[in-house]
Amino acid sequence: MKEMSIDSKIVMGYIYSSLFWGVIGLLIGLLISIQMWDPAFNFGEFFTFGRLRTVHTNVLAYGLGIGAEMGVFYYIITKLTKRTLLFPKLAMINLVIFNIGILAGTITLFMGYTQSLEYAEFEWPIDIGVVIIWVLFAINVIGTVATRKEKHMYVSLWYILVTVVAVAILYIVNNLPIIVSLTKSYHIFSGLNSANVQWWYGHNAVGFLFTTPILAMFYYFLPKSTNMPIYSHRLSIISFWSLVFMYLWTGAHHLVYSPIPDWLQTLGIVFTIVLIAPSWGSVINGYMTVQPDWSKMNSQYLTKFFILGITFYGLQTLQGPSQGLRAISSLIHFTDWVPGHVHMGTMGWVVLVTTASMYYIVTKIYNTTIYSEKLANTHFWLVLIGQVVFSITMWITGIRQGAMWKSYNDDGTLMYTFMETLVGNYPYWQMRTVAGAVFIVGMLFFLFTLIMTVVKGKREQSSK
Repeated sequence: MKEMSIDSKIVMGYIYSSLFWGVIGLLIGLLISIQMWDPAFNFGEFFTFGRLRTVHTNVLAYGLGIGAEMGVFYYIITKLTKRTLLFPKLAMINLVIFNIGILAGTITLFMGYTQSLEYAEFEWPIDIGVVIIWVLFAINVIGTVATRKEKHMYVSLWYILVTVVAVAILYIVNNLPIIVSLTKSYHIFSGLNSANVQWWYGHNAVGFLFTTPILAMFYYFLPKSTNMPIYSHRLSIISFWSLVFMYLWTGAHHLVYSPIPDWLQTLGIVFTIVLIAPSWGSVINGYMTVQPDWSKMNSQYLTKFFILGITFYGLQTLQGPSQGLRAISSLIHFTDWVPGHVHMGTMGWVVLVTTASMYYIVTKIYNTTIYSEKLANTHFWLVLIGQVVFSITMWITGIRQGAMWKSYNDDGTLMYTFMETLVGNYPYWQMRTVAGAVFIVGMLFFLFTLIMTVVKGKREQSSK
């Protein structure tokens, strides 16, 4: 039996870790979707919606998202640099620290300790742990790329490097605290400055945790899985630099109609609209890569994951800029349209590309084929249907909410009470729960197929 290399052990360690946290985060997400329409599903102090919602977002963003990205990044880097990781033992140590950090962060959120900053809820001791984890990760990534044997820098490496640098800057700046005690701190910024910095961080966290890392995967694994060269390396580089520049200026579109200066709101809106171009540069690159042989959507099971994934990315980058416009924002802001928008990106773009990347990695590491293409395709269709129904349901709910909130009687009083708006949401929230359950079943098919592929690969290697 051929022994797995240390780099492969590292990659699989992070993948297994991300799957563990992913199961927890998804099940909590299903529970809080039920709590929205049936308060009886709030259990005691620690399992109320207010506690579980922050656990759901952070466990999935950090435990599943970053865990998967670290593992996949290590795989891509070793292939594109043609060398092993610079510090493999450090990567294994970091894996342990990573899981301890996610566990500690999850427990503190269950206990109600939070900074009350979106996507940055962890209190300051956990923040220090996050920074340590990221610094150790950065040392390995940057060091390996700097000492690479392959001098050509493929676009995926650019996306990986910008992820490492940008996340570090964003996280540290937005989490600068005024420390009160071991379990309590306050944002060092106050008032409008706090809101502006928070949403500079918040939107760019989406950009550099769920956009650039997934594009790194997409640009590497689409050509590899289809055995077709990327359509245009030049277009990928142009899209990269344009995306990085544009993204950094878009956060203020979250603060439209707030007290921040109009010129700053307008700046955020303008850069958000312009952001469509570099985003669609990658969408077009993906489509044109497969254009010579669209039959691969049927014959190569991973192709549909990547193409539908980039399609949802394209839709996301049309919907996001449009809802930043003042006229549209006045209708849908603070409504369920927004979680519908977010979940199209996470459940469509991020999940489809990341799970397909894991399928590819596992078959290569264990030198085998997928356990069952039929099960993988079942995973694809369940996730796709669940995500589409989930998102559309939330968009309808959001438009309905916004329209009712903006409806007035002739005398200027509100036409609908808050309770009338709320009760009308229940059928849509119940449909969201059904869609979420379908999505989770699809992810269980993924988990089963991935594990069985590993078992299959180990059996084949042991028989040689």
